[in-house]
Amino acid sequence: MSDTGKIATAELGTGGPQVGVQGLGCMGISEFYGDTDEAAARDTLEAALDVGVTLFDTADIYGSGANETFLAPFVGAHRDEITLATKFAIERSDTDPNFRGVRNDPAYIRQAVEASLRRLGTDVIDLYYMHRRDPLVPFADSVGAMAELVKEGKVKQLGLSEVTGAELREAHAVHPIAALQSEWSLFSRDVEISAVPAAVELGVTLVPYSPLGRGFLTGAFADAAKELSEGDFRKHQPRFTGENAKTNAALLEPVHTIAAAHGATAAQIALAWVQQRAQVHGLTVVPIPGTRKRSRLLENTGATRLTLTEQELRSLEPIAGQVAGDRYPDMSSTAAARE
Repeated sequence: MSDTGKIATAELGTGGPQVGVQGLGCMGISEFYGDTDEAAARDTLEAALDVGVTLFDTADIYGSGANETFLAPFVGAHRDEITLATKFAIERSDTDPNFRGVRNDPAYIRQAVEASLRRLGTDVIDLYYMHRRDPLVPFADSVGAMAELVKEGKVKQLGLSEVTGAELREAHAVHPIAALQSEWSLFSRDVEISAVPAAVELGVTLVPYSPLGRGFLTGAFADAAKELSEGDFRKHQPRFTGENAKTNAALLEPVHTIAAAHGATAAQIALAWVQQRAQVHGLTVVPIPGTRKRSRLLENTGATRLTLTEQELRSLEPIAGQVAGDRYPDMSSTAAARE
């Protein structure tokens, strides 16, 4: 199934801008998924805009700032046409490549936003996310500092990532939150425990990351340890190797069956399922699948025009409950750890 027409739009947060109902996650351009053809990646950015993708998502951790720098020329050429999202909070080390710290203190937030603005070559960020939550820092401090950036005109809207429903409500009471970015896919549905109901209640847009299960739902690989290149972080994720991978690959049978019935790909079925969460739960959903290839971009956006039947949705319903392995080797920084 393919269609290169413009995708539909949706409101980002209550009273926010209209964006394409599917965005583009830019993380893989700079890190985590092996080598990138930069010319092809730039072509993909342009192709995305051509078909109505307007929400472009990055973060200061991606390539330790390299992803923001890579996007800067595209941002400069299309500033009035796109909604630019980036994130702060995950701190890296120059000496330890495996180190990941989480910082939400106001001084760090101000330092981070200035660095992101400089790398992106812009004077305002449309949507600024707290990438991970440090529960030891009160939202009055962290979201309060983010709110100051809105007052100063450096940021237009605020977002959070990987927070619980209770945390979303608490943060929203400090300053309106436009978007919640969390993992949501046929394989990952813990966001539905409390965050989705809170988002419905508050008018917060859900921005699912990894809606394709980091590529596993597409059938692109069946065992990360055996099939993916060195440097690909999926080789170290519990779901994608060994017996877990074998168990999880078998769960994809109904996805492939439905794909054949629609003349679609497995990726399109997985994305259509995520897109239809909007109707199922009564909220705005703008997933951000990542790709570096024009062909995959067009495949992904084609899924926005695909509607699954009630019977098909029922056949996909049990999958998440049977998945073997956690989303990350260390789940301590996710919302699931604080539910």
